[in-house]
Amino acid sequence: MAVFGIGLAAQAQEEEPITQLITPPDLASFKLTLVANGFEHPLLVTHAGDGSGRIFIVEQTGRVWVLKDGEIGGSPFLDLSDRVNQSVTQGYSELGLLGLAFHPDFAENGVMYVSYNDRSTTSVVSRIQLAENNPNVGDRSTEQVLLTLRQPYDNHNGGHIAFGPDGYLYISFGDGGAAGDPLDSGQNPSDWYGSILRIDVDSGDPYAIPEDNPHASNPSFAREVWSYGLRNVWRFSFDRATGDLYLADVGQNEWEEVNFQPADSPGGENYGWSDYEASAPYAVGTVPPGMVYPVAEYRHSAGNCSVSGGFVYRGAQLPRG
Repeated sequence: MAVFGIGLAAQAQEEEPITQLITPPDLASFKLTLVANGFEHPLLVTHAGDGSGRIFIVEQTGRVWVLKDGEIGGSPFLDLSDRVNQSVTQGYSELGLLGLAFHPDFAENGVMYVSYNDRSTTSVVSRIQLAENNPNVGDRSTEQVLLTLRQPYDNHNGGHIAFGPDGYLYISFGDGGAAGDPLDSGQNPSDWYGSILRIDVDSGDPYAIPEDNPHASNPSFAREVWSYGLRNVWRFSFDRATGDLYLADVGQNEWEEVNFQPADSPGGENYGWSDYEASAPYAVGTVPPGMVYPVAEYRHSAGNCSVSGGFVYRGAQLPRG
């Protein structure tokens, strides 16, 4: 795991890439603290925003556990292991249970959403209800599928889901897999690959398209697409103070990047893949129309690790050695 800080500058579309070097903090002064262990392929830690103090740990194999006051529940909060792809148990795999997001009104309605690959590798986003008589159990029998996306390869699935400050559900999908964008989906907003989707889960059946989505009235584009030109956004997050959106996009051969969308954006950003990898030409070497360059990037030779996500943090409670 690597920790780094980034500085941001406002950058309009089609401007030159930012070249200012940002020096990360002294990592030697920080320390890691063990909170809990014993999980099977954990890949996400989140909370429900309900004031309960519970932490939810998502396992790639399909289970979700509750951590409260330093103790792990005796049984899973949610178990979808018989529906979720299990290839990670045989070795490296990007398939499995990849996302969990609680409805902004979870404390009142008990609704949550999951993102996973099913046994056939298809991406699934669905709604699940909290059990009626047990606040520590998600009722798997209530699962309602919102959308599915066939995955032609077993990598670059994206799979992160989160609610924005606007109350809409945001979903990341990778470019479809393999290497080098063989489907040419990065620059194709007519499908969901290589994109961030934005949907209204409180209207429609099973969801509605927000009227202000950038392609809501364009029959040539996928109406759910909020932004595109992305290779594989593994995690993204909203700045809780400003509403700005940060996208951690895993790179191909040379570069890892962090993309940025201001809170007042109308959507429609094109982040360049696969014409560009970060701020470097990749496929054709020409800048696609309206390309937005990343606000942070680093070479594989500088760290040899993929960018896997992060949050804006303004506090001072960082454990130090």
